[in-house]
Amino acid sequence: MSHNSSADRVTEAFEAERDRLRAVAYRMLGSHADADDVVQEAWLRLSRQETATIHNLAGWLTTVVGRISLDVLRSRQARAEASYDNRLPELVVRADDGPAPEDDVALADSVGLALLVVLESLRPDERLAFVLHDLFAVPFDEIGQILGKSTAAAKMLASRARRKVQASERRAAVGQEQREVVQAFLAAARRGDFEGLLRVLDPDVKLTADTPDGVVVTLGATAVAASARLSARPAARRRLVLVDGLPGIVAWREDGAPLSVISFTVAGGRITGITVVTDPARLASLDLPDPE
Repeated sequence: MSHNSSADRVTEAFEAERDRLRAVAYRMLGSHADADDVVQEAWLRLSRQETATIHNLAGWLTTVVGRISLDVLRSRQARAEASYDNRLPELVVRADDGPAPEDDVALADSVGLALLVVLESLRPDERLAFVLHDLFAVPFDEIGQILGKSTAAAKMLASRARRKVQASERRAAVGQEQREVVQAFLAAARRGDFEGLLRVLDPDVKLTADTPDGVVVTLGATAVAASARLSARPAARRRLVLVDGLPGIVAWREDGAPLSVISFTVAGGRITGITVVTDPARLASLDLPDPE
């Protein structure tokens, strides 16, 4: 009887920790499905453990979840490095709404999507140190034990990760400003507002257009504004995208065929470069997101 009641107590204690453990694993891995797998694995390890030897169950479980998550991150990284041979196409166009993992529909989470995206750029050990210390207040000596490093090394990893996160937040603010400049340009082009176009174009702006007849280059704000005003062709649908990481737009015709892909280089609040692809053959070779 006593064995059953002690097993029940362990189950109860684990269930009391489950939500926190899922949250830790989710911040580490950015995927609810992977987080569930990690928590399940932690439960299996606990059920095989002589629980009388565990003095602090919450701490023990956090350590186990941290270690399993670290293994998952490291194996992901190894797979990514092995697949570097598959070269990316020359233009990478993706929807400008953040790469939400397909299994995460409700990402309106206490730690937003933006942070999950930044965490993706950290090394596995940096990510663990930052997530456990800054988001879950786990002491550095425990983090050091998970990583097999000293407390001082764990502190250093967390502070390096923190600097990367802060730098990325600053870049995100810049990205938002760039999008606003691009949106002002598009609005002025649609209205045929010549003055409005000149306000957002750098005097030495360069427009490069890849057309069916070859590449055409236009230089200078006046010439580019005139060309933009004339060529603001009516598109059935448009979508803001990132083209090789730069703010851009894809336009489609009524029949769903792509009309153009445009990317913008923005510096100092003005557009310094525009690249337009209207060549149907080149457009067909691009992997474009669906129209909204």
